[in-house]
Amino acid sequence: MTLSSSMNAGVAGLAANATRLGSISDNIANSGTFGYKRVETDFHAMVVGSGKGTYTAGGVRTSTIRLIDKGGPLVTTSNATDLAVRGRGMLPVTPFAALLAGQANPPMLMTTTGSFHIDELGYLKSTSGHVLLGWPAAADGSVPEQSRVSSAGLQPVRINFSQVIGQPTTALTLLANLPATETIAGAGGDPHDLTIDYFDNLGVPASITATFTPTVPAAGASNEWTLELKDEAQGGLVIGDYTLTFDDTRGGGGTLLSVADNVGGAYDPASGSFTVNVAGGPIQVQVGRIGTAGGMTQLSDIFSPIQLSQDGSAAGTITAIEVDENGFVHAQFSTGLTRVLYQVPLVDVPNPNGLQALDGQTYAVSRTSGAFYLWNAGDGPTGEVVSFAREESTTDIAAELTGLITTQRAYSSNAKVIQTVDEMLQETSNIKR
Repeated sequence: MTLSSSMNAGVAGLAANATRLGSISDNIANSGTFGYKRVETDFHAMVVGSGKGTYTAGGVRTSTIRLIDKGGPLVTTSNATDLAVRGRGMLPVTPFAALLAGQANPPMLMTTTGSFHIDELGYLKSTSGHVLLGWPAAADGSVPEQSRVSSAGLQPVRINFSQVIGQPTTALTLLANLPATETIAGAGGDPHDLTIDYFDNLGVPASITATFTPTVPAAGASNEWTLELKDEAQGGLVIGDYTLTFDDTRGGGGTLLSVADNVGGAYDPASGSFTVNVAGGPIQVQVGRIGTAGGMTQLSDIFSPIQLSQDGSAAGTITAIEVDENGFVHAQFSTGLTRVLYQVPLVDVPNPNGLQALDGQTYAVSRTSGAFYLWNAGDGPTGEVVSFAREESTTDIAAELTGLITTQRAYSSNAKVIQTVDEMLQETSNIKR
């Protein structure tokens, strides 16, 4: 029985080291594969039975585990949509073949890195044939709240480069220095005009004419101006009329003292702005806060625009796509506008090493991994999304070659055990002769 168990133990040793050799071979073969996770083989002794004065060899068993929770180093690339995860969490993807097959709910897989490019259909697809998934943003760039324990809200990230988008103006800044000498008795009282461009709801340029008229008193100085705003898109309709009074004291000379509304929305001292209505809707006009620098001023004898600016843009087409560290997919337009199209969450499971490994460095949820949860990148336990980067293989060539040597020696030793048992059994057979 002892010789037989020794033979079995030697055979088990050969099989165990062959398994370890297989994992080492796989690790070495994928030392240059982006996102590859090293496989580790462990040996476990088998105890068949032992008693006083006797021993039976049980041999050895193996178990293999893919160390998915171990991240590889990140390497910089030149592609904006080469993505990697720094820290815990994975990118959600789905097989492109599932989309072509028309599956209503394609499976959600996970990967830690991918080189994504926009294909002929507009999908952001990796070189391994997987499409990035994300939550679509609304027209204003906001992402509605989604379920965190279901992939039903995730959609393939698809970019329409023929899409034309404009952004209406909702806020503008109107800052100027008004000449103090023109509010003194005897001044000419001539108005000063400024034109401010804005964009309507269809991305069409329009303009507002701002007219500053000084109040000329009979004696002394009024330090007062009337600001009249006309919307040229409405045929010069007056949409705002405000009285601006400036401080002439030593401490605050030249700054706004008060703003009175005659036509238009009331002045808000906290924000330093008021709201007027153009043809397409309301626009907030920033003129500065009371008594503070950086707003409208009245100094010296110079009329000078300080800042004339507005948000919004004309209609433009997509020129570039980028993904930020929080997983938001931004489209850059030819007009300089940037808009959020999708948010890519990071998928996390309680036991990443329990995930089912699939082709293309992707993984699927299994019984041993636990249920997934979709996090915003950078929230909770998850890391951040890194663009212009790929994750390298976790294989350490030096360690694998060292393991290869010890595996070879162990395999040879187990073969020697089998050879020795065979010789001993031959000697036993020779006793009969």
